Amino acid sequence: MIKLIVGLGNPGAEYELTRHNVAWIVLDTHPELSRNNWKEKFKGIYSDFSFKGEKIYALKPHTYMNLSGESVGPLCKFFKIKPEEIIVIQDEIDLPFGQIHFKKGGGLAGHNGLKSISQHLGTNEYYRLRVGVGRPQHGSVSSWVLSKFPSEQDTELSIVMEKTNEALKLFLEQGFKKASTEYNKKNLLAV
Repeated sequence: MIKLIVGLGNPGAEYELTRHNVAWIVLDTHPELSRNNWKEKFKGIYSDFSFKGEKIYALKPHTYMNLSGESVGPLCKFFKIKPEEIIVIQDEIDLPFGQIHFKKGGGLAGHNGLKSISQHLGTNEYYRLRVGVGRPQHGSVSSWVLSKFPSEQDTELSIVMEKTNEALKLFLEQGFKKASTEYNKKNLLAV
């Protein structure tokens, strides 16, 4: 049973709606969370919602991406949440925009937010929901992920967020195998 959903991102107005903050956009559009009050603690903001009679926490670390573990670690310790009860939502440049991929453990692909979380938890055996943001055809990856989604993608972005939240709900209801079979590497814009 998942007890914590972590959305990786960076705090501050200049990072709002950037590719690197796509996980925050997922949480901001989550049907249960958008109505809830977020509280400030654990070097971030967190909220919770009830799912099948259980409480699930959602966390947006405010430590900046590379230090996300400094927020995740203390919250997990406080609420006694184990690594296998966590799903981390992250941006993924190796997936095109419109695709998502569920993953458990494995390599961190150079993602500094994941490295920090793994360091603080002492393991990388937690679930991940990788949200595709694509890779730039030219220029630097860091400029790409720190740039905003173009306004002409607004409609597509809202569809992707809606479908990503549906995928997350399926994951919470029926588990990793079902959600990954249903959604991994499928084009959400074509479904």
